[in-house]
Amino acid sequence: MTDYDIVRIDGAERVDLCVQTLGRRGDPAVLLIGGASRSMDWWEVAFCERLAGASRLVIRYDHRDTGSSTCYRPGVPGYGFAELAADAVGVLDAYGLDRAHLVGLSMGGQLAQVAAMYAPERVASLTLIATSPEPKAPDLPPTTDPLQAHFDTATAPDWSDRAAVIDYVVAQDRAYAADWTAGEAAAAHDRAATAVDRSACVEASHTNHYAMRGHDRWRDRLRGLCAPTLVIHGTHDPLFPVEHGVALAAEIPDARLLRLPGVGHELPDRCWDTVVPAIVDHTTPDNREDPR
Repeated sequence: MTDYDIVRIDGAERVDLCVQTLGRRGDPAVLLIGGASRSMDWWEVAFCERLAGASRLVIRYDHRDTGSSTCYRPGVPGYGFAELAADAVGVLDAYGLDRAHLVGLSMGGQLAQVAAMYAPERVASLTLIATSPEPKAPDLPPTTDPLQAHFDTATAPDWSDRAAVIDYVVAQDRAYAADWTAGEAAAAHDRAATAVDRSACVEASHTNHYAMRGHDRWRDRLRGLCAPTLVIHGTHDPLFPVEHGVALAAEIPDARLLRLPGVGHELPDRCWDTVVPAIVDHTTPDNREDPR
């Protein structure tokens, strides 16, 4: 992959984001938007390479407070959800891109929804993975009991202890997953180690997104989205059970739903043979066949 770029996002406050690209300029741009507390490292290099190999300019970036992007004091994020959504469009500005295909996972999928509402002209399509139109909606199932028990019992590590932080992150990823092979567990450890070593402030990266200002309910605006939308959701997602994906696909006009059998709140490499072609097809104009 190319070296990291540090790009300046101009807004009420000047923010630097760390960005990495793969592919050729001039190819359709695919902007990958990660989940809460997740740096770009959770979009694995091999996944990005597969998309780039299909003639896509792939862009992944560190949210504020993750990786090498602007960092705030732990517990005092100087931004809210709306600013993180605007950052996605700011990355396009930094690269002189008029539009891009937004691919968001978990919180990143929610950021993509909001970005498409506020800047529809910048969004060529949406791919929403393991996300929700309204995480705590009374008509949608809550987080599963086992995952909630993990949240209730997990304790923060000594943030200065690298090994303890890596173990903490891996345990969280394991709780999100439906099932793990030995290879997936090893990959999760390597990914967590890379992310921890790249973090400007490890504590802020794992706390500030949960302390930031939220966003007004936007679910009732989903019917106004005009971007072609593909919803991808694991059937065993413990954070946002699959009904959240079903609701998204039902409420966004002409959206399509791709279920991933036996997959949790994750994007493991065992489903890439399904997910990558679906994204490539969805980001090819006039070639969006139903993936179900």
